[in-house]
Amino acid sequence: MATLLDFRRRIRSVKSTQQITRAMKFVAAAKLRRSQEGVFAARPYAHEILRVLRSAAARMESTAHPLLERRPEAQFLVVVLTGDRSLAGAFNSNVIRRAMLFLRENASKKAWVIPIGKKGRSALKRAGWSFAGEYVNVSGNVDFAIAKEIAGKIAELYATREVDAVYAVYNEFKNVMIQNLRTEKLLPIDPAVLTSEAAEGFRIGTAAHEESLPHEMAAGGKSQVDYIYEEPVEEIFNGLVPRYLESEVFRILLESSAAEWAARMTAMDAATRNASELIDKLTLEMNKIRQAGITKELIEIVSGAASAMS
Repeated sequence: MATLLDFRRRIRSVKSTQQITRAMKFVAAAKLRRSQEGVFAARPYAHEILRVLRSAAARMESTAHPLLERRPEAQFLVVVLTGDRSLAGAFNSNVIRRAMLFLRENASKKAWVIPIGKKGRSALKRAGWSFAGEYVNVSGNVDFAIAKEIAGKIAELYATREVDAVYAVYNEFKNVMIQNLRTEKLLPIDPAVLTSEAAEGFRIGTAAHEESLPHEMAAGGKSQVDYIYEEPVEEIFNGLVPRYLESEVFRILLESSAAEWAARMTAMDAATRNASELIDKLTLEMNKIRQAGITKELIEIVSGAASAMS
């Protein structure tokens, strides 16, 4: 049977753990705020590059580009975005499970994988999938330079016909409590992006954010801006297509990073609350044992006094 000393030691241990989880929650909240600011800061660039890209495409007879070429998917590439650390709830396991399912569903095709994050790299390596590259220590501090490097690797594999399609599996950030698990096709670039005004909204955009956009963009981008090009429109278009891919890769990196910090903050908040409940439960049990001990001593004293009197 546990003694009072055992309960006191257990309570001290749980309190120590609670302090750690509370500190991790505050760190995750600060990181989440910075990640959200990065998401919002990236939106104007993505909107403008898409507007110019669509404007250039409208002035061309044919929008031929290696990243727009569509061909049968004999082999494909999957970019899997996870975190580098645990203690984020089901954030990493959900992405890994979805990626494994997607790969198994397309087992008849040759598959390549680019894991971004240590957790995804370890799980996919154990499963025996072939890597076309790997990136770690990205989600903690998302930088456009690494997004550009990843986009360049993806574009090279597609342009040289080593893969016929590129997909990304990641968690899309909605709010602190909700992250949507997505499997998104990055290449070939959907032709509708160059023609459909509905594609104007950088996918992480919201109705509230539209208030900060120019009027013609918030209204759906229907007004065609008459740009004056100093270089041939074909050269501008061919230069903008890789930039568009870079912005998409940067977007999913920011999305995944924000979703990871949100999941970690939620998990640490739940752990802190669970620790409080456990401390209360242990304290109650300790008080019961202490009260039982006091009652036993009182009974012994009263019994001894009664024996002495008799």
